Amino acid sequence: MSFSDEFELLLRARYPLIYIPTREEERVEAAIAQSAKQQGNRGVYIWDFVDGYQGNPNDAGSGRRNPLQALEFVEKLPATVPAVFILRDYHRFLDDVAISRKLRNLARLLKSQPKNIVILSPQLTIPDELSEVLTVLEFPLPSLLEIRTELERLLTATHQSVETKMLDELVRSCQGLSMERIRRVLGKAIATHGSLQLDDVELILEEKRQTIRQTQILDFYPATERISDIGGLDNLKDWLLRRGGAFSERARQYGLPHPRGLLLVGIQGTGKSLTAKAIAHHWHLPLLRLDVGRLFAGLVGESESRTRQMIQLAEALAPCVLWIDEIDKAFAGFEGRGDSGTTSRVFGTFITWLAEKSSPVFVVATANNIQALPPEMLRRGRFDEIFFVGLPSQEERRAIFAVHLSRLRPHNLQSYDLDRLAYETPDFSGAEIEQMLIEAMHLGFSQNRDFTTQDVLEAASQIIPLARTAQDQIQLLQEWATNGRVRLASRQINLSSRI
Repeated sequence: MSFSDEFELLLRARYPLIYIPTREEERVEAAIAQSAKQQGNRGVYIWDFVDGYQGNPNDAGSGRRNPLQALEFVEKLPATVPAVFILRDYHRFLDDVAISRKLRNLARLLKSQPKNIVILSPQLTIPDELSEVLTVLEFPLPSLLEIRTELERLLTATHQSVETKMLDELVRSCQGLSMERIRRVLGKAIATHGSLQLDDVELILEEKRQTIRQTQILDFYPATERISDIGGLDNLKDWLLRRGGAFSERARQYGLPHPRGLLLVGIQGTGKSLTAKAIAHHWHLPLLRLDVGRLFAGLVGESESRTRQMIQLAEALAPCVLWIDEIDKAFAGFEGRGDSGTTSRVFGTFITWLAEKSSPVFVVATANNIQALPPEMLRRGRFDEIFFVGLPSQEERRAIFAVHLSRLRPHNLQSYDLDRLAYETPDFSGAEIEQMLIEAMHLGFSQNRDFTTQDVLEAASQIIPLARTAQDQIQLLQEWATNGRVRLASRQINLSSRI
């Protein structure tokens, strides 16, 4: 159901108090005015703290700097006159006892009158005493159709015409931005070039990055890593390559649903985060990184609001990859936390979205300790698959050395004994191998020469891998994975006798 359909239904059903959390005042007010016109040409009265009521000359300025008077104005209109009252930024006054009491009185009164009060706010903050009388209605970001209509209007106004393919590309790149930001960035593009061009997609993407940065919840992450940059993990690679076209229209026509996501669990430094970046690059999708800790805020209700905002933004940018790093640290043992159930509610909202989402948001979550995750997250339907990423086998270590040395010394790769390096490093993870090579480069650089295989082995002797410092925990984790409880990312798991 669209916003207009749902809002008109609430008007007909005489829901007295409606709360719309949105930053797009102009757009939502236009949508409300259109719906009010459809419902018997209802009058629309708009109030804000600075100017009071606006629009009607007889009432101009009423309630200026007086939020209680703004509510009293609702009662002054005859009971039979249908109207919608829009109160901007009214969330700031809801904690006032007089405002709260007046709203609850009006909620009872307006059930028998064709009047509705709409509170517009950039964030969702509802006191407990008003939770039963306020109805929250989400206002989505512009749809593809709305963006296309705005672009066509702008092109007509500037006497331009573009190819359909270019228009489609511009529409897709604008997805996830508010209408105000779309207009602003397109105006910037026209001011720069005098017309809209395909190169303006980069301007739009930069505006999108700016929007995401301002939310302080998601990061727009550059994904330059390739599937070929991952050494080993052949089972996982095969799984990903088979789903390479799953976001296409051809897949929809075939009847395939959008892929849901992956949960990658295993030992630190084994390539889980690298895999998330490689997936986005391989599938040519934007990569959004979520730090779950940013969802939690000090104000009551703000954490839940941030979670909904994150979901709305990710779905507006779809198709995309949503990367959630170390999800086990965010939700481990949440039932025992003394935060009045905030973590529990955020977790509930999140896993419900994972199970029910129909948008093409591919979630890649990583975890080091799967046993710390709540069982609800591991249920089938949240993710398409759960893979265990363990320590690399000898063959995989050889591939990891080859990947790094091909990047560091592409002209001199043959001078390194990859087989010996892989054999001599049985307990090392991918991240530790990379650090080992950096240490070897320091050895060679300090002696004014290129680093050699012997330098790498010397560096390896100075590094104590995690497999030895946390031997018991890693042994238990690898044994748990080999008991058939999870799918292995590698064709062969490393169960070195040294661990």
